Amino acid sequence: MSKKIDINVKHLTRVEGHGNIIVNATDGKVEKVEWQVPEAPRFFEAMIRGRSYEDIQLIVSRICGICSISHSLVAIKSVENAIGINISEQTDKIRRLLHYSEQLQSHVLHVGYLVAPDLFGVKSVVPLVSAAKDAVLTIVKAHRVANEWSELLGGRVTHPVTIRPGGFTMLPSEKQLKELKETLTNLVPDLMAIVDVVLSVANQLPAFTRETEYVSLREKDFYAFYDGKIVSTDGHTEEVCNWESVANEYVSDQSTAKWAKWHRSSYAVGALARFNNNYEQLADVAKDIAKKFGLKKGCCNPYMNSIAQLAECGDVVVNAIKLIDELLTAGIKQEKIDGKPKKAGRGNAAIEAPRGILFHSYTFDEKGICLGGNLCIPTNQNHGNIQKDFEKIVPEIIDQGQDAVRQKLEMLVRSYDPCISCSTHMLDVQFVK
Repeated sequence: MSKKIDINVKHLTRVEGHGNIIVNATDGKVEKVEWQVPEAPRFFEAMIRGRSYEDIQLIVSRICGICSISHSLVAIKSVENAIGINISEQTDKIRRLLHYSEQLQSHVLHVGYLVAPDLFGVKSVVPLVSAAKDAVLTIVKAHRVANEWSELLGGRVTHPVTIRPGGFTMLPSEKQLKELKETLTNLVPDLMAIVDVVLSVANQLPAFTRETEYVSLREKDFYAFYDGKIVSTDGHTEEVCNWESVANEYVSDQSTAKWAKWHRSSYAVGALARFNNNYEQLADVAKDIAKKFGLKKGCCNPYMNSIAQLAECGDVVVNAIKLIDELLTAGIKQEKIDGKPKKAGRGNAAIEAPRGILFHSYTFDEKGICLGGNLCIPTNQNHGNIQKDFEKIVPEIIDQGQDAVRQKLEMLVRSYDPCISCSTHMLDVQFVK
């Protein structure tokens, strides 16, 4: 009697958006394995045409409720590059500080609420409350701190309203920054407690590797989240203004989101990509977290992306405290913002959203009216890599049975921390006559 495996996961849970997993096999021979994205496309490039340069970041922040700060910041950078607006050192530092808040917010949410249930063998975070109440409360506390941090600098938790071309509509007071520093200092032991909880079940992370091109930003003076050049673990470097030659987006028949590739058939972005490209710049506490899990530079196990996120949490908090000290030493100064267009032009920008490198480009006329834009979301860039991971791992685990294969594939997708609906911002349609 033949042994068949027929996996058809419709709308994978504990991810943002809709994704399907299809696997068919008979007697150990894989007949079909697909990562499918059926999410309806969203046309943000069309929405911003004809809009003022002042409106762009407010519109595109709606692409995502989790990465809205990253979208606002990369949009404002692109706008300023296009129309010739310069910003002060103080503005740059406060923007970086705001961006750190989203990294912590998103990473804690992903590891604590979405990945931890897999490691503990439960369906959601709710059953964890009885199994590990103290750990769940610590995760909730860390997430709340990050939310309040975002609200302080962005004006609200998601879809920030304080960011504008040339500066901020509202600045934090020195008292508020001192209080934030104290809160973050006190948060470090809580982060280490979360690390220890995840470490206690880390043996549930599958031991899978596939050599991959990892792509991220690299910046001279920071572990790159906010700025820098595009680099890959294959040794390639490119300027952000040429990002379209890196992403090389193309349409896949099994996806309403475009896929991407650079030097190989796919590449990966995200925390593990940043870790592999910029390990030396991590704060010591982040390196210590990675060491606890045996995570080393050059790791090609996608399941370890969640561990890289934990390491980044440590880096974010430590470097945020340093930025606050620098701002307090200089003193917060109310600034006159010169946010008027200086020229017509096209601007390109990149930022590391929690899920990986994010690209925005906009073109404006001399009055600052948007003529067009192009956006490339991190999950777009990861879809092809998820498919390639599927193709390698399924033959390796097919003899473990249908339930085990399904569980490991679901965990693999979740490890990428995908924003699937955000990635379907555009779809090329060809009409056949």
